[in-house]
Amino acid sequence: MIILGVILLVIGLVAGIGILWTIGIVLVAIGVVLWILGAVGHAVGGRRHYW
Repeated sequence: MIILGVILLVIGLVAGIGILWTIGIVLVAIGVVLWILGAVGHAVGGRRHYW
């Protein structure tokens, strides 16, 4: 999810499309939160870890 968010951020920046920039920021933020929760051992959505 983090990688997809970064790709959308880059595409949005290069192409000048604001909605891709916004979606990219949201995906990166969600990916980081899930990564941190998985790293500390919390089960999120029924899974013990996320990659």
